[in-house]
Amino acid sequence: MDKNVKEIFDDLCLDWINDDLGIDRHDLLNNLSLNKNLILVIQGVRRSGKSTFLKQIIRHLDIAPESFYINFEDPRFTDRLDHTLLDDIVSYHEKNKRKNYYYFFDEIQNVKNWEKWLHIQIEKKKRHFVITGSNSSLLGGKLGTALTGRHRTIEVFPFSFSEFKDFFRGENEYFEKYLRMGGFPLALSLSNPYSLLRDYFTDIIERDVYSNINARSLRSLFQIAKALYESTGSELSYRNLSKVFDITVDTVKKYVEAIESSYLCLSCPFFTYSERKSVVRPRKYYPIDWAMFDSIVVKTGENRGKKLETMVFHALRKKYGQVFYWRNKREVDFVVDTDKGILPVQVSWDGNKDRHIEAIEEFKKEYPKSLPPLFIDKKNIETFI
Repeated sequence: MDKNVKEIFDDLCLDWINDDLGIDRHDLLNNLSLNKNLILVIQGVRRSGKSTFLKQIIRHLDIAPESFYINFEDPRFTDRLDHTLLDDIVSYHEKNKRKNYYYFFDEIQNVKNWEKWLHIQIEKKKRHFVITGSNSSLLGGKLGTALTGRHRTIEVFPFSFSEFKDFFRGENEYFEKYLRMGGFPLALSLSNPYSLLRDYFTDIIERDVYSNINARSLRSLFQIAKALYESTGSELSYRNLSKVFDITVDTVKKYVEAIESSYLCLSCPFFTYSERKSVVRPRKYYPIDWAMFDSIVVKTGENRGKKLETMVFHALRKKYGQVFYWRNKREVDFVVDTDKGILPVQVSWDGNKDRHIEAIEEFKKEYPKSLPPLFIDKKNIETFI
């Protein structure tokens, strides 16, 4: 092993021990355990706190002496991002015999051929692996197939409302502040987070979208990503985007899927039991963070309704996994499949309007066994999120 690399490894073992790890992500840490037969995959949007969460896992499980943490975006490793670096890490960490060895590999997608290397390692005894990436397709292709049943995935998002309140413990008017500032951890330390959030938006497009696909035009990617934000809460089809930006439908589909894989925005498909109808209907899209939405979209007002709807979408997705919408003459904002049945959800800043009630009545005719609807507005939002 190169002497300089060993010295860097020595530094890494000490660098983060005394770091301020902020508020614990209790929702994620509770009941968390590591199993040598399961790779733990941490995915989420860039700057949402994945690196900090890795270190919180080490502290929470009290396994620091047995753990090796490395972020592969460290510039000191730029010229060594291949399987030989991974081999050196194992040799270095296992020079002292321990009962178990824990490896925390941050942003592992930067390492060439990491998939093949990891596939071999999971058969080794005593080794536990936790990896992160800023792309939901981290375990795509052959590796995903090879690791079927051999990995568990946790998604890390910007702060939830409860985590936000922990961050600002002792203050007041939590919800109004949450509505304005969003949940990206570093942005919460700024009186005006929007400039930083615009930088995040650009960074995600350039590093987690453009670099992962053969996009001909970075400008087109930005235009489509912004269009997805501007259409928040509305149906948006590939064909319409194709006409607006004069690019093929296939290219639009490729760009939108790459943007969603980066977690910059998330889609909400049409609710139906027919696969054919689900495929042909356009989707709605919601930004990863409502404050980032504010930083990107030219304001035509306070956009409180769209921000509230985005907030509810994320809360439903966290609780139920997949979130849908439904539309006939009127629209049901969200539909989720719960253990007790199908639940329609309507969201409005100022409370129910006739159109919300009419949409529920239409939905009930098509799905008569659905649960009583949930109506969310500014008065009861805090009890829901």
